[in-house]
Amino acid sequence: MLRAEHLVFAYGAGAQIYDFSFEAEAGQVTAISGASGAGKSTLFDLIAGFLMPKSGVLTLDGRNLLPLPPETRPLSLLLQSDNLFDHLTTSENVALGLPRGMPRGEGRERVAKVLMRMGLEGLAGQTAATLSGGQKQRVALARTLLRDRAVLLLDEPFSALDDDTRQTIRALVDELTRSEGWHTILVSHHEDDIAALATRRYRLENGRLDHSEFP
Repeated sequence: MLRAEHLVFAYGAGAQIYDFSFEAEAGQVTAISGASGAGKSTLFDLIAGFLMPKSGVLTLDGRNLLPLPPETRPLSLLLQSDNLFDHLTTSENVALGLPRGMPRGEGRERVAKVLMRMGLEGLAGQTAATLSGGQKQRVALARTLLRDRAVLLLDEPFSALDDDTRQTIRALVDELTRSEGWHTILVSHHEDDIAALATRRYRLENGRLDHSEFP
């Protein structure tokens, strides 16, 4: 369980005060919706460690995450932009998810296994600049899978995709979340994405999260 209890933050005196509390179960997608500027990016920055709350608790299976710097927090972030390096090949982009210091041979084997699982082995030698939007998001997910981190933060990851590709990548996120036991948190303005993926939803209004569950 990923749990936040009264993560309080403000950007300065007189600014909006945020007070975030939520729970996200392993193997499930938790959705967060709200108007533009409501504070969704602020919440993600607090979870990722790019911002520090004034007070509150953030735990993963009882482990306190707040003292951990961003680079050691057990999470991955997938954005609307795929965050790939266009000049690198699919294999090279995915390999960026390998732990530092892993022997080269073991690293190549792990990358090959992930590419095969994601149906990307035929694109291993292509540079990211030559891939379609859906292929790029699949590569980004492959890198996330290789990192093997317990929390996946999704910030409008399907917005730039056409409808068919959107459904394919959504289904892939759902399958990986369940099979890998990820605590997946999805920020989206699109009701179709939320309805297709989420078992729990929070609406962000006035600096707070209102909770509802889906049947």
